[in-house]
Amino acid sequence: MAYVEKRAWIRLVVAVLGYTAYVIVIAGRLGGRAPADVPYRDALLWTVGLAIVASIVAEIAMGSVPGTSRDTDERDREIGRLGEHVGQSFVVIGAVAAMLMAMGEWDRFWIANVVYLCFVLSAILGGIAKVVVYRRGVPQW
Repeated sequence: MAYVEKRAWIRLVVAVLGYTAYVIVIAGRLGGRAPADVPYRDALLWTVGLAIVASIVAEIAMGSVPGTSRDTDERDREIGRLGEHVGQSFVVIGAVAAMLMAMGEWDRFWIANVVYLCFVLSAILGGIAKVVVYRRGVPQW
C-alpha cells in the first residue's frame, strides 16, 4: 500500500471517529433540551483538536515503520489532487450553507455544526475517492 493511500485511510478513519465522538457527546448533553441550547463549543474544539493530533501521531507512527517509503510518483499526485477536488465540494456547500444560515439569523449552534459536518464530509468523501482510485485505478477522462 502506498504511503499516500495509508495517509488517506488514516484521515478517513480519524474523521469518522472524531465526528462520531462529537455527536455522542452532544447527544449525551441534550437531556431534554433543544439542540441549540446544548453547550457545544468545548466538545467541538476538543474533537477537532484531538482529531488533528490523532492524525499527526498516526502518520508519524506509520512513517516510522522500517521500510516505509515516502516516495510519491505522478500517479500518487494525481490521485491526491482528484481526492482533494472531490472533497472540496462539501467545503463549498458548508460555506454557502453557513452564509445563508447567518443571513437568516440562525442560532450559532446550527451554523457551527453545519460547517463542522461539511468539513467532515469533505474529508470522508475525499478519502473515499482516494482509496477507491487507488484500488480501481485512475479514471481516464
